[in-house]
Amino acid sequence: MKKIFTLVVLLATMTVAANAQLKFGVKGGLNLTTMKFDNSVADKSNQAGFFIGPTVNFTLPIVGLGIDASALYDQRSAKLENETMKQQSIQVPVNLRYGFGLGNTASIYLFAGPQFGFNLGDKSNSVEAVNKQAAGWTLRSSNLSANVGLGLMLLNHLQVSANYNIALGKTGDFEVVEAVGTTTWNTVTGKTKANAWQLSVAYFF
Repeated sequence: MKKIFTLVVLLATMTVAANAQLKFGVKGGLNLTTMKFDNSVADKSNQAGFFIGPTVNFTLPIVGLGIDASALYDQRSAKLENETMKQQSIQVPVNLRYGFGLGNTASIYLFAGPQFGFNLGDKSNSVEAVNKQAAGWTLRSSNLSANVGLGLMLLNHLQVSANYNIALGKTGDFEVVEAVGTTTWNTVTGKTKANAWQLSVAYFF
């Protein structure tokens, strides 16, 4: 009985693999990053960034289901005390997707999944800011986030999507030192998270 069950599972796996479709492509897009500080001591504003890299789309034989994954060079930034702080990383999103057909030329899909980030740029930054302040920011070597979004596939080749990328842990630590007198300094430390709205375009060959 165990041998028969194993054979059935093997045949089912081979059938799924045979009917699955694998497509390779290139993906790029824009980030609109929001830096959230756990202490409101730093002036900050949303900043645009970008990402680009190879992507793969794995369509399962179950109607509508698929998986996509990418390896993206990602740049995000925010203004901290009138200075731009940049984060450069490799981001690896792995999303489960479910699509709805709109005829032979287009389909709409929803997707969600984890994203793994690995820092490439400087892990520590410091700036001399205005009003006799100094600010420092230390980035983590890696981080975990999650994506939730929707997209449109055209002619089985061109893909347009929008999603919100949510940080599941801290992106880094920051420290702001402010002069409150000629010989007195006030130091405030805390954590920050980088969430981002993302708009992307991909082309599959």
